Order: sequence, then C-alpha cells, then structure tokens
Amino acid sequence: MDVQKKLAILADAAKYDASCASSGTETRDSRDGKGMGSTDAGMGICHSYAPDGRCISLLKILLTNACNYDCLYCINRASSNVQRARFTVEEAVKLTLDFYRRNYIEGLFLSSGIIRSPNYTMEQVVRVAKSLREDHLFRGYIHLKTIPEADDTLIAEAGKYADRLSINIEVPTETSLTKLAPEKDVRAIRRTMGRLRLKLDEAKESKSTKHAKRFAPAGQSTQMIIGADSSNDQTILETSANLYSSYQLKRVYYSAFSPIPDASLGLPLQAPPLIREHRLYQADWLLRFYGFEIGEITNPLEGGMLPLDIDPKLAWALRHRDRFPLDVNRASREDLLRVPGFGVKTVDRIISARRIMHIRAGDLARLNVPRNKALPFIVLADHKPAASLLDSRRLVELFRPRATQLGFGF
Repeated sequence: MDVQKKLAILADAAKYDASCASSGTETRDSRDGKGMGSTDAGMGICHSYAPDGRCISLLKILLTNACNYDCLYCINRASSNVQRARFTVEEAVKLTLDFYRRNYIEGLFLSSGIIRSPNYTMEQVVRVAKSLREDHLFRGYIHLKTIPEADDTLIAEAGKYADRLSINIEVPTETSLTKLAPEKDVRAIRRTMGRLRLKLDEAKESKSTKHAKRFAPAGQSTQMIIGADSSNDQTILETSANLYSSYQLKRVYYSAFSPIPDASLGLPLQAPPLIREHRLYQADWLLRFYGFEIGEITNPLEGGMLPLDIDPKLAWALRHRDRFPLDVNRASREDLLRVPGFGVKTVDRIISARRIMHIRAGDLARLNVPRNKALPFIVLADHKPAASLLDSRRLVELFRPRATQLGFGF
C-alpha cells in the first residue's frame, strides 16, 4: 500500500479524537537558521482551534488503525470490518516534514491503535517524535497519545520530545468503560495520568535550577465520548472536575458519539445532538474560569442535563433573576463574571475602565459586550432595565436561539 493510500485511511481513522489543540507550550522557532518548524500559528490548512482562539493546523494521524482492543464505540476496534493500514516510523516522519515544508501544517498529532503490546506501541510512537526532534531538528508542535500501562521510561521519553501528552478517559464512568471497552482499565488510565502529573510537577519545580527538565510543557489532556452511554451532563461534569483537580489537566475534550458501521446493540442508534457537546464545553469554561459550581450549572429538575436551547450561564441567570440587575460600576469581579454576555477579559477591562470613568451603555460596544444579551441584567450610568422585565416570562423567550454560529461567548 502506498503512503497516500495509508494517509487517506489513517487520517480518517484519527478524526474521532477531539483532544487536539496546541496552546500552552513553550515558544520555539527556526528563524536563527537552525532546525525546522515553529510552534507559532501560521499559514496552512487550519482545522483545529486552540483554547485561546488561535486557528492551528496539525497533521492528525494514527500510526496504525489495527488494534488488539475491541472497544464497542470505536471504528477501529478489533472486530470492525475496516481496511487496515500502518505507517512505518520513517513514513510518519517523512510525511510530517513534507507537509510542513508545503506549509500545510504547524505540527503533528499522533495516536495509534494498540498492537502487540502497550510498550511496543508506545515505543513506535516515541520513535517518530524522537526522529523529528533529533534527526531533523523539528521545532514545531508535537502531541502524542500516551498508551496506558506503558513503561515509565517510555512515558518519560515521550515527554522529552512532545509538547503535550494525552490519554483518553473514554467515557464518564467506570461501569460504562467496563461495559463498552472491556480490555481497558480505568485504574490503569488514572495511574498513567498520575504518573504524567508527577513528571510535569517535577519539570515545573526544576525550571529554577541549572538542570531544568523538559517534560511536555503544554501539559496533558483527555477526551470523553458523549452519548455512548446514559451518563447525564452532571455526571460528565463531575468526572471532568475530578480530573482537573486530581491531575491538573489542561483540557478535557468532549466528543459527541458518532454511530459506526456494524455497531454493537449496546450502543445508541443515533448520535446525540452536537449542541450538547457545545453546551458541555461552555459549562466546562464556567467551572474553570467563572467561579461556578456544578450544582449551579445543572438543574435536577431537568434530569441533570444542560438546556440545549440557551447557554448554561444564561440559564443560571434566568433561574436567579433576583440577583439582577447588577450595577456594573460597583459590582465585584465575581458577580460580574455571572452576567450573561460578560467574558473574563471583558470583566477585567470593565474593572480597569471604571477606575477612571463610569461605564455607560455606549461603552459596551468598545468593550466587545453583546448589548442585547447583557442589558436586561445590568445597571449602567445611563441605563436601568424595566423592573417588569426581569420578572417576566417573556425574558426567557427573548433569548430563545436563532440561527447563529457556535462560539464560546457567554
């Protein structure tokens, strides 16, 4: 099989993994004439977005889609009737370099099915990164998938060459993982996450010494498949919160389950609505950056699910209309972060601006605030919403969705 045919198979096989973003790593480039590549975003075919909003392009492939495991939700499971392919280490390296030279990509996202053993698979993945870094002085971004139960020496070597490492938790609960992926062990996955965190902590502590250690400077991430089991949004967010606090993850990615050919009867026949995935990302942001608790975001009256028609911060505000309107020129940062339409950067700009002026309605546009969303909930120097508006059921209807592009604005 030629390399182009392999690429068609193995790039398509990798598309189900969402944990692919390049923010947070150290800055490197080759403008000094040494090496090749850069971690800075540039021109090319951009097909992913970093958490900070940068558009990035990564060559996203599997080393092989052959796999010993038979995870029911995976198109590449052992019992799946799909065409198999495998890159050699040399082919994966050459492909990455060729794509970079053509200005198609800024880095590599490399995962693999499990073949022979976890150690063998991890060794092959690491060899690609090592060759790029040492043989070709490649300075672009590299994200490697970590194989659970691989030896500690291989994990350490992977962190030496990769910017980010990730290991997928797969589904929100241990019960579901046992049912859908019987060969996988949630304890092994968490042990590997714990080992990664220890090495990341060691590297961070060594930065101030003469013998600084390099280990995955962009940290670690994971992915959960949404809708393959019956877990509600509250359970999903509780699992995410535990992962963030226990392992200091940079990101938890949410990937809506996609029905696959010849699927098991234990899987849903239909994919969950993509908007559910989007709402989980918004809720994730509220937990990490806006000071919300899980119990505030999800509503027990709705079965622990996030509303699909409005974003979770707006849903909270509509359930707590007694907390509004909020005086923008006096309110605390914590309270301002709960105003619909106010993002973290917006709130910081407001606090900075109000030291020298009273914020007025006309200033909202300059602060990039969506006026229609925020005005019913705030008091400004020249604006106060009608008292009847916050008590009216019509306010809910005011924010029913229209056809808009998905984004992370709150």
